[in-house]
Amino acid sequence: MSEVMNLAVQARKAAVRLGTTSTEQRNRALLAMAGGLMHAQDEILAANAKDMEAARAKNVAASLLDRLELDPGRLKSMSEALKALSLLADPIGEVVEGHTLPNGIQLSQVRVPLGVVAMIYEARPNVTADAAGLCVKTGNAVILRGGSLAVHSNLALTKVLSNSVAGAGLPAACIQSVESTDREAAEELMGLHGYIDVLIPRGGAGLIRNVVENAKVPVIETGVGNCHVYIHGGADFEMARKIVVNAKCQRPGVCNAAESLIVDEAVYERVLPPILKELESNGVTIVADERVRTLGAVMRIEPATEEDWGTEYLDLKISVKVVSGLDEAITHVNTYGSKHSEAIVTGDYAAARRFLAEVDAAAVYVNASTRFTDGGEFGLGAEIGISTQKLHARGPMGLAALTSTKFVLMGNGQIR
Repeated sequence: MSEVMNLAVQARKAAVRLGTTSTEQRNRALLAMAGGLMHAQDEILAANAKDMEAARAKNVAASLLDRLELDPGRLKSMSEALKALSLLADPIGEVVEGHTLPNGIQLSQVRVPLGVVAMIYEARPNVTADAAGLCVKTGNAVILRGGSLAVHSNLALTKVLSNSVAGAGLPAACIQSVESTDREAAEELMGLHGYIDVLIPRGGAGLIRNVVENAKVPVIETGVGNCHVYIHGGADFEMARKIVVNAKCQRPGVCNAAESLIVDEAVYERVLPPILKELESNGVTIVADERVRTLGAVMRIEPATEEDWGTEYLDLKISVKVVSGLDEAITHVNTYGSKHSEAIVTGDYAAARRFLAEVDAAAVYVNASTRFTDGGEFGLGAEIGISTQKLHARGPMGLAALTSTKFVLMGNGQIR
């Protein structure tokens, strides 16, 4: 039996046991996981240091190094997130709806675990703890397959978390990682129909596309964020400046950072110069259409290509385009966006309502930064990903997204 198949068999057995545990048992396991991370801090950070050294030797981009790196502060945040999960309401057993049928049978639709969740993700060791915690809370076993850049970090984290849940009385196999970083291991995981109930990819466009196109198990598509901020003709210019700079610069290497700025032609000559100057002062490379480039607002603006309008840079780079008005802005966003997060800055109520109604995205903002699209910011606790599709979840996926439902029917001898 291959490594991946063995993990899947063990996970299926663990999921059956885990699905019958109480809220109290799973919350105790989460607290044990949180404590385990702090107790094993030196071991985890030493493993992460190996990954960081190898990544730097490969000249990995700074934005990716930022996602890869762990330090005592980030590890503590991961621990605190697990504690916070233990305080959230348990969705398992929640009655979604219920009523009595005409024949007297009492029908209830209740939340139940999905079963076995698999994750394929890149150099993000925090995903290991977040996914494990969310799955334990919701009674799901999880198989983690992180990227090669974070292999030492992920395996160290998985060992600590698995041992912690075992110490709390849950099956150790409810949290497992694939040790092999070979492509074949990921492909085998994607093909385990009947063992894996849902597969969630987190990473760049290439990884997500590969999983969506090749998986034989159900997939929730996540993450790619070509997010726009549109400055409407009725915008407050100072508000627009703050929102654009925050959305682009606060943390450029994440999926909810703005990658494209579009501006109404009625105001672009007045609103853009201070924004472009501040972006440049923050080290942002600007690519833009001809009208923006002729403004001469900053030292250098490169011409944007058709490819730029649809690119998720995950870096200090932004595309800028002038549009004729709301109609063109909405068309541009729906053509080039990735259905993640989109924002309009405006004081015009009618324009705001149209943008909200007509833009197709998981999160649509009026007068706020796209950087808020996050499970924690939305009050969901930790998230397992941000879904950009419409089935079975959309947007930041918290606890409820890791459940299915079953119909429970209570009768007293009815026959059909």
